[in-house]
Amino acid sequence: MRTRSLARRLLLISAIWSALALLVAGVILVALYRQSVERGFDERLDVYLKTIVAELASGGPPDESNPIGSLGEPRFGLPLSGWYWSVAPADGGPVIQASRSLAGDTLALPDGFPEISLSGEAQTASVTGPGGDPLRVVSRVIALPDGVRYAVTVAGDATEIRADVAAFGTRVALTLIAMGAGLVLAILLQVKVGLKPLERIRSSVQAIRVGEKERLDGDFPREIAPLASELNELLDSHREVVERSRTHVGNLAHALKTPLSVILNEARDSEAPFARKVEEQANAMQVHIAHHLDRARIAAERKVIGSVTPVQPVVDSIARAMRRLYEEKGVLVRASEGSSARFRGDRQDLMELLGNLVDNGCKWARRDVMVDVRDAVDADAGRAMFEIVVEDDGPGLAEGDRERVLQRGRRLDESKPGSGLGLSIVSELVRLYGGSLELKSGSEGGLRVEVRLPGI
Repeated sequence: MRTRSLARRLLLISAIWSALALLVAGVILVALYRQSVERGFDERLDVYLKTIVAELASGGPPDESNPIGSLGEPRFGLPLSGWYWSVAPADGGPVIQASRSLAGDTLALPDGFPEISLSGEAQTASVTGPGGDPLRVVSRVIALPDGVRYAVTVAGDATEIRADVAAFGTRVALTLIAMGAGLVLAILLQVKVGLKPLERIRSSVQAIRVGEKERLDGDFPREIAPLASELNELLDSHREVVERSRTHVGNLAHALKTPLSVILNEARDSEAPFARKVEEQANAMQVHIAHHLDRARIAAERKVIGSVTPVQPVVDSIARAMRRLYEEKGVLVRASEGSSARFRGDRQDLMELLGNLVDNGCKWARRDVMVDVRDAVDADAGRAMFEIVVEDDGPGLAEGDRERVLQRGRRLDESKPGSGLGLSIVSELVRLYGGSLELKSGSEGGLRVEVRLPGI
């Protein structure tokens, strides 16, 4: 199964290669140790063989009149002990002398073993002993002064070799397992340290997203520095694109508003029959242009990375402005205080959103408009949110009209000033920022607007 974690992938690859290297090293160590043990065992057997040869050379023919001693190894005298020696004619005749441990049995040597060698060197072989145990055999052909050749053979219990090698293999395995665990921990630490610059980049990008930074700063390793540089260039390019979009929107607004104003003025001053129709259509064009220009501006500003706006100062500013604007009407705008909420977006967007909501409330209120800001959490996404509640004590809004009032240019009461774009712009802003908007009945019978927006 493919892993999507870079750290896990590096750790897995390093662990596999380390395990293979340790396994090969363990096999080689055990093989070398086996060779060393076998060589030492053969040398020990060769010492016994040379002792027998020396006794034969100094004592005459190897018959019962010249018995060979115990060779300093008591196991040669214990029946079927696994340690044996024998002397027999090299041409394959019956055994002349043998250790008591053979108990009248003979060693089953391979055919033609030992071979007659001009150098007289000892030869080794592995055979099965009388008791069924594996034996390590050393044999040599010698010629005595009487001219007869004899095969002198000494055998030792090979299970000692196996036990020694097995014990060494266990120790090697435990040691290599401990080394492997240490290597894995070292590799894990190395991977964590090696990937730390990427974690720094992730943290910096997150800080840029929430508005704490504007660029990736700090020194990065040579391999990561090009990535950081490209990200900074991407951020710069993004800001330039957004700025150009804003400029084009502003230019388009000025280019269209002036000709439309001229048309409207001429239509109002004209007494021609078609003047009223021209004025009506020009007003409709102004509404459409204002709506689409606002949408374009909102979309451009929404994509500015890293904008963060404290909410309370904006609430206070809007409340003061609306109190002055509706002072003659006697509407009191009250705002909650002490909120620490921060809006993850542009200040101008928040001001426009709040301004439209409070302005709409003031138009319909009899005396009071209440603005409240509180913290909230998006239960589905787990995001930090904040909630703005604007409530007035006006006539309220029928449930059937709540969807219609959010449509662009829709005005339920033509006697009220405005273009009918206020709540439409609010709805568009909320949607672009991934928030939610609900229209409800207030406690005093007026309209209660609840807006949820992403916070920090």
